[in-house]
Parts: sequence; C-alpha cells; structure tokens
Amino acid sequence: MKLAILTQPTFFVEEDKILSALFEEGLDILHLHKPDSEPVYCERLLSLLPNNCYDKIRVHQHYYLKNEYDLHGIHIDNADDNIPDGFRRHVTRSTPRISDLKEFKKKTDYVFLHSLFDSLHDNVKASLTIQEMEDARDKGLIDRNVFALGGMSLENIGYAKELGFGGVCVCGDLWNRFNIQHEMDFKALLQHFIKLRKALS
Repeated sequence: MKLAILTQPTFFVEEDKILSALFEEGLDILHLHKPDSEPVYCERLLSLLPNNCYDKIRVHQHYYLKNEYDLHGIHIDNADDNIPDGFRRHVTRSTPRISDLKEFKKKTDYVFLHSLFDSLHDNVKASLTIQEMEDARDKGLIDRNVFALGGMSLENIGYAKELGFGGVCVCGDLWNRFNIQHEMDFKALLQHFIKLRKALS
C-alpha cells in the first residue's frame, strides 16, 4: 500500500526543510497542492528542494512546472476537467464519484477517491458512506490504482486496507503535528510520518 502526502494549501517558512526531510525519510509521492497560489511561489519552493526528489512530485494546477522541473506528473483536482493537451503520461486525478473510477483508471496512474472521512485540515465533510465503499470494493472498482483521500489518519488506514485501496493520501493528520505559526522543530511531524509508513507496510 502506497503513501502520498498532500502539501499544506498555504506556503510557510519551514516548508522546504520539512519536505526535504520527508524525502530523506523515504517519501515516495508528494502532491504539490497550493490552490489559487501564484506559480512563482511554487517555483521558489521547488527551487529549494533537492533535485533528486523532483521525480517524486505531482503538481496540481500549475502544470507547466511538470516540464520546467522534470516533475513526475500532474494531478487534476476537478473531476469534470479533461486531461490537458500534451499530457499523456503520469497523470493522476481526484473524484468524489465512485461512478468515475472505471473510466478514470484507464487514463491515469491512479485516482484519489474522496471524501471518505471528515477532513482533518478544513471543513470538508465525508461524502461517501461505508456501504457505498464496500459495494465499490465488491465490484472491483476500488483496487491498487485507487487511493483513499479525505480525513485519512493513522487510526483509519487499516480500514482503507480492508476496502482494498492501493494507497492513501494524507494531509491534516501529518501537518497538524506542526504549527506553522509558532514552531521550528518538526521532529514530531517526522516521527508521525514514520508511523504512517510502517502502518502501510
């Protein structure tokens, strides 16, 4: 089972140091998600990261950065958007609809299915029932190419495994371990990341 980490939606001072440390600890999949941000700030963040981690990063919105920094791929957040022209390899996307999974899996590396649980970093509520997810599993719609997104935490990773997800995408459960306003020490965040990785192995 794979672990993807979604960045904080806003930029903060220690971010490049934390992301670099996460890569050193074995992070394989980072989703650079800064909604409504100016691309120049994403460029600055990328320029501060080690070059050898670029092939582990999927970028949301500012798709040109994929080629500019030789990133692994792009991620489409809006389920109703088409894959942009020129991008045929290493595309991932999100959807809240189980009905999208069969079609999306044909044209993407993997799909984020959301929201399984209430978000831990914003006000997004769970939109899928346990029965819906179990039905999707039984029909073979949830498999190694579908990642669970939405309120994913150390406590509910086991349930995502039971449902047959190929991975989970974690945001709030990790970033809530570090106060971007008042802290510089991110040991607790790194220790939690290690626990998440062990829970998925």
